[in-house]
This record gives sequence, C-alpha cells and structure tokens, in this order.
Amino acid sequence: MHVEIDLKKPGYNAYFKSSYTKPAKGFKELFVTGTKVKDRQFLFDDNGDTVLSNWIQAKPDLTGKGGYYLESKTYWLGTDIFGRDVLSRILLGTRISLSVGLISVLISLVLGVFLGLAAGYYRGWVDKVVMWLINVIWSLPTLLLVIAITFALGKGFWQIFVAVGLTMWVELARIVRGQVFSLREMEYVQAARMLGFSDLRIMLKHILPNCVGPIVVICAANFASAILLEAGLSFLGLGVQPPYPSWGQMLNENYTYIAFGAAHLALAPGIAIMLLVMSFNFVGNGLRDALDVKL
Repeated sequence: MHVEIDLKKPGYNAYFKSSYTKPAKGFKELFVTGTKVKDRQFLFDDNGDTVLSNWIQAKPDLTGKGGYYLESKTYWLGTDIFGRDVLSRILLGTRISLSVGLISVLISLVLGVFLGLAAGYYRGWVDKVVMWLINVIWSLPTLLLVIAITFALGKGFWQIFVAVGLTMWVELARIVRGQVFSLREMEYVQAARMLGFSDLRIMLKHILPNCVGPIVVICAANFASAILLEAGLSFLGLGVQPPYPSWGQMLNENYTYIAFGAAHLALAPGIAIMLLVMSFNFVGNGLRDALDVKL
C-alpha cells in the first residue's frame, strides 16, 4: 500500500526506493508465493518537482549492490483508494477464482459420481434416498445454500471452496444416475455379473468410463458457475477475506467510484469475471460438440 498515490489514473508512473531482492527460485516462489520486496518507499512521480538525474547523482549507492535501487513502476490500470496496483490485484485474484473452480469441481465430482452411480446401479430404496436428497438441495436457491454453509463453516479461504463444492454436485449426480440406468442393462454389464465381478468393479471399470462425456461437459459448466458464486459471495463480504485479493471483493470496494470518475476500478474486475466465465462456457460447448457421437 502507498496512500500517497491513491486513486491514480491508468498509465500512472511512479519511482520507488526498493530493497534489493534475489530473483525468484523454484516453481513455488515464482508462481505461488512470489518474491516479496522487503522495503519499497515512494519517492516521486513524473509530475514531481524533483529532477530524476539530480536525484540519482545525489544517491550514488542506489545500484543494487548497496542494498537499494531505484525502481520505476507503471500502474497500467491505476491504483485504488489504498494506493495498490489494480492490475496486480486482478492477476492475483485469478488464483482465487481458478482455485475455487478447480477444488469445487473436484468436490462436486466425487459426490455427484458416487451418489449417481449408487442410485442408478442399485435402484430401489437407494435411488429413492438419493433422489429425495437431490430434490431437497435443488429446491433451495444456490446462493442462499452457499451462504448458509459459509455461516456454518466460517469465513475463510478453504471454507469457501467446501461451501461451493457441496452445492454443485446435484446436477452431476442426476446426469450420472440417468446414464447408469441405461448402461446397467447392457450386455457387457450382464456378462460382468455372470463372471462374478464385484459391484464396485462393474461400476468403476465398466459403467463409469462410458459416462465420461456428459461428466466432462457438466464439470466445465460447474467451473464457470463456481467462479460466479465465489465472486458473489466475496461481493457480499462472505467469501475470501482480506488480504487475499478477490474479484468480487474488488467490485464491492470500488463500485461506488463508477459515478466519481474512477469507473475503471470496478469495470476491470467485472470484465475479468465476464471473460473467465465466458471462456469456460465456450470450453463446455466445445467439449459437448466434440464428445457427442451423434455429431
């Protein structure tokens, strides 16, 4: 944070005295945690009265060897009310959105496939119990259900993953159940039963591989839905909490500036959400066409 440069326009340029840091090493430091600058002090910008050349001559030790160096930083999307780089926060918010989508889809995949296989294969009372649970979950508004689970688990980084994942398995379970209903009567499944194979082996090795197409399409659509849910929860203050940057949280913090000459603060994360969700919808449509044997 640098409150001296709050609410600057896109393309703003400033100069800092930064502590010398070693380059990032390894995957974790390069892509996950990053290399942190221990000290970064704002000096002046292009509109300041200080002359850059004179300042460098007065500070000959700023070569990196003495521990500090002069850094020029351009804020391509400007700064927010706290002087933070909007572009950097949007890039870091991508990790939150993709993580929520990935982990939520994995949770819903495990629950949906397990319950759908059990209901479609065993039928009877198992199918009735699973369908009752599906109808109950489906009758509740998704956002309200996620909020309720969030209140039960608490606010946090991992809680939002679990809350979103526990509400997205319903459609997947219903699709898998319908596929298993028809596949369990096929000749190869009957032959596997006659050979004495266990029910678990028949479901996992003979029935499930033939359901992969619809499962992949539903997971791609759920990925986009999970990103929207996380953004909505963060906008309401129930999602990922500061200091983690989230696109929904950025919208909540900056939507009032739309009418005060700084609309880019809210438009930038909103456009990022729109593009990412639209991209996964296109992926889902492409997978549907590619995996449809009738086409």
